[in-house]
Amino acid sequence: MNVVFDIGNVLVQWDPRALYRKIFSSETEAAWFLANVCTHDWNLEQDRGRSFAEGVAALTARFPEHAEAIAAYDLRWHETVLGPIDGSVAILEELRAAGVPLYSITNFNQHKFRETLQRFAFLSAFRDIVVSGDERVLKPDGAIYRLLLERNGLAAADCVFIDDSAKNVEGARTVGMKGVHFTTPEALRRQLAALGVL
Repeated sequence: MNVVFDIGNVLVQWDPRALYRKIFSSETEAAWFLANVCTHDWNLEQDRGRSFAEGVAALTARFPEHAEAIAAYDLRWHETVLGPIDGSVAILEELRAAGVPLYSITNFNQHKFRETLQRFAFLSAFRDIVVSGDERVLKPDGAIYRLLLERNGLAAADCVFIDDSAKNVEGARTVGMKGVHFTTPEALRRQLAALGVL
């Protein structure tokens, strides 16, 4: 069985609130900014391959009063990546040691992903990583899962896909992969054991 991991909030903790709690004086202000200015949908376009420079410029034109805070999303982006999720990394390393073929599909801006690769050596465990920013296609679009399968000569039925987004897991199931919705490393270990992978 091939195991296909998502990266953000499965192996690496990512939380933009961690940055904006430092910038704003209250949790309420930080939450408002992320809900109304640097939104999930805006960030998703960087994951689709738009450069951060272009994304920041477009948003600054709309919200000039927040120019500095918007720029921080790019310039201080590393502060949104809090570190490894140790229990998940332990599972990854066990699978690697057992010779299980490991792959990844991640919604990630291509330039920020290069930074992340340099920070976390365990990401070298993967035989191939499909990065949405490079491919200009996002999970849960079936095309991104099929790209991994075709590029590596894999059969969907022989793959288990793990993601913290239920929607992305459903996207993998739609193309024929087995899907595991990630909640905690402990639950992941039980689910992989039930599938006979661990």
